Amino acid sequence: MDKLLIIDGNSIAYRAFYALPLLSNSSGLHTNAVYGFTTMLMKLIEEEKPTHFLVAFDAGKITFRHAHFAEYKGGRSKTPPELSEQFPLIRELIEAFGIRQFELDGYEADDIIGTLTKEADQLGRQIVVVSGDKDMLQLASDHVTIALTRKGVSEVDRYNPGEVNERYGLTPLQIIDLKGLMGDTSDNIPGIPGVGEKTALKLLHEYGTVEEVLAHADQIKGKLGEKVTEHAESAKLSKELATIFREVPMGTEWNEFAYEGWKSTKLKELFRKLEFKSLLDKTDFSTGQSEAEELEPVYEEPAVPVRILHTEDELAQLIDVLADVTGVYVEVIGDNPHQAEVIGAAFHTAACGFYVPLAALRGTSERAQAVRAYLGDASTKKVVYDLHRIDIALRWSNVALRGVTFDVLLAAYLLDPTESGLTLSSLAAKHGVGVLAADEEIYGKGTKFRLPEETVLAAHICRKAEVTARLAEPLAEHLKNSGMEPLFYELELPLSGVLADMEQQGIAADAKTLKRLGESLSARLEELMNRIYALAGVEFNINSPKQLGEVLFEKLGMPPVKKTKTGYSTDAEVLEKLAPYNPVVEQILNYRQLAKLNSTYIEGLLKEIRPETGKVHTYYKQTIAATGRLSSQYPNLQNIPIRMEEGRQIRKAFVPSEPGWHILAADYSQIELRVLAHISKDKNLIEAFLHDLDIHTKTAMDVFGVGQDQVDANMRRQAKAVNFGIVYGISDYGLSQNLNITRKEAAAFIEQYFAVFQGVHQFMEDIVKEARQDGYVSTLLGRRRYLPDITASNFNLRSFAERTAMNTPIQGTAADIIKLAMVNMAERLRQEKLQSRMLLQVHDELVFEVPEHEVALMKQLVPEVMEQAIKLDVPLRADVSEGLDWYDAK
Repeated sequence: MDKLLIIDGNSIAYRAFYALPLLSNSSGLHTNAVYGFTTMLMKLIEEEKPTHFLVAFDAGKITFRHAHFAEYKGGRSKTPPELSEQFPLIRELIEAFGIRQFELDGYEADDIIGTLTKEADQLGRQIVVVSGDKDMLQLASDHVTIALTRKGVSEVDRYNPGEVNERYGLTPLQIIDLKGLMGDTSDNIPGIPGVGEKTALKLLHEYGTVEEVLAHADQIKGKLGEKVTEHAESAKLSKELATIFREVPMGTEWNEFAYEGWKSTKLKELFRKLEFKSLLDKTDFSTGQSEAEELEPVYEEPAVPVRILHTEDELAQLIDVLADVTGVYVEVIGDNPHQAEVIGAAFHTAACGFYVPLAALRGTSERAQAVRAYLGDASTKKVVYDLHRIDIALRWSNVALRGVTFDVLLAAYLLDPTESGLTLSSLAAKHGVGVLAADEEIYGKGTKFRLPEETVLAAHICRKAEVTARLAEPLAEHLKNSGMEPLFYELELPLSGVLADMEQQGIAADAKTLKRLGESLSARLEELMNRIYALAGVEFNINSPKQLGEVLFEKLGMPPVKKTKTGYSTDAEVLEKLAPYNPVVEQILNYRQLAKLNSTYIEGLLKEIRPETGKVHTYYKQTIAATGRLSSQYPNLQNIPIRMEEGRQIRKAFVPSEPGWHILAADYSQIELRVLAHISKDKNLIEAFLHDLDIHTKTAMDVFGVGQDQVDANMRRQAKAVNFGIVYGISDYGLSQNLNITRKEAAAFIEQYFAVFQGVHQFMEDIVKEARQDGYVSTLLGRRRYLPDITASNFNLRSFAERTAMNTPIQGTAADIIKLAMVNMAERLRQEKLQSRMLLQVHDELVFEVPEHEVALMKQLVPEVMEQAIKLDVPLRADVSEGLDWYDAK
């Protein structure tokens, strides 16, 4: 039987936004509402298996109801910009899912849904409505099921007329009367003042409708009767406003909502753009709609003959033409380049493509050595794709790579850092240099991954070398035209080698220390477990949500906050709400926190120690963040939780790799605020840094209008939140969440800040104007970020682009500065012929291992290099410290 699934778009978007913490991708785009909406859609598709699908949206703020009551929905807070910017993405998501969207001026989504459910009742069709709004219960019928979200969007309660009666003792239509009596603050429907749900239900159980309640007002005793009489007109109006209109002139046919599945190509690309990595990995995109753009592209063979070289004699063919090679491609299989497999290398010339498998490349023959010598010769210029990744992988295969003068991936990233999926095949298509089959088409994906026969493999890799060579010229020209040649050739390209040196060096990790910390955490966990058992009066599996729910809600009698299909919910949000009821809850929260620390960081890091080196070798993604920041992976050493003392203790395991050496750490002090002072030319900010004042105290003094001795800890905390919030384009909503204050108070705080720091305010206005004029913003070193939505007619898209314009020059310049410091520092270490080694970059911090006799020199040299990386109107400051391990060094 046909089933139409209708989603109340605005309601679910709001629910998803407030249910999940603020998430964002590397471009700074908030994605929590989109992610919640996505997971809900996928779950509904799997569980409901709809034949027809529709998402209904409100069309603007003014509806026909405002003609009856101008204040309708007037009490609602302004939509947080962090949510507003996600609505276009949600609509893009729905389109990628192949779901019809509908809205109509003057009507709300409720009215559209009401009209369709009325039609379903008349024609005997099945409809499931998903919403977070209880008003929808008035639509429940034998053909219409209302699925109301609980807290968030992951679970729903399903209502037909029987369930409505069981929950409220009312018929679906009486839900309108319930709203008429009690009103609805979210919609600014007044109802009868002082009448809540309990009282309204009591009145309706006795009299049935609003009209009957009003007719019997003289029989209702006390003040309640007086209120009913006094506010009779309000009750009538409220009922009218709460009634879903079911005669919307939609002009649509049932078959227009037919659902055929998601559009796989579009959905996959959107997941990549939003960086929904877990969804990308677990989604079977082959189950979606067949799209024209998904047809297999014609595989374009290399334009030149391909030769596979195994033997000494075969390698001679390549030796003779090495001077003519225009593109080199190294095929590396695996996500982590420190553990990846090098398959082989391809060399492109105008006359021929040569494929050399790794075994032949690592051979002992004279000609194999000559090919390796070519790769390792800094004087022979080479063009490659993803220098950083292949450099690392080749090093572990004992093959050196030097002399790279152009990296296609790095250039493409600089030209558009917000573009997702900068694969060689996508770049080939974008720049019109031919068709290159995607790796998935040649190798398969996931469990289906297989290397093809060698002739197919060689042709594919040689084609990659050819495309790499063809892309170099147009990308180099684009870099020149955009003024980013210095950024590319003097910073990013040299940085690739610096990063590879650091990563190959690795940082020594003391497994004994980690195990000892693990044992200490395990002892604490056991102590907490026994304490929990004593408080609960029973032993149970704390890690089992089912058993924990039974103990908390059945044995201890705590009020259940929400339920899931498998029982009671015991997530962190639920436990935090239950903490005041019983001390056992706080102990459970502590237990979970320490258990995660033990499993993720202690046990996780132990697995990452490379046996042959005794070190952890992280990998820095150089081409992922739109701001230019580096991202640490395999493992992520930028994410060790140092706010908890137990987390900070983990740094004790990171030690020098040589006996008698020290760990030295140098950290830029408030670099983004110093950059802001320079860019904005704000006199107050500049003055604070020139006089080496505590910037947060100075901000509190200026904003609150008090002397330094009157600034208390709370004032400084609020000033700090605003200082850093301004850098990240914080809104009143974001600041209210950080400081646990109202949006009104947060807005007033931001307004006062801008009144004091007028240069900052002027900069933010000017940079948005420049972005509208130029279409992009730049860092001090010329890194660009294009903002195509800066002139969009859609308010939400435009607003996000404006905030991005404000914060990108600050964050991007800070990222550029520490990268410049790394390149300069590596050069100084070479010039001074020092043994000290640079090991890590963690946000604004650089970590080194230093022999004891160089400690004094390095404590002077490192901050000197960091502080002189760039000249600003305010001094850069780097704080340096050292110790026997990373913990002591901080």
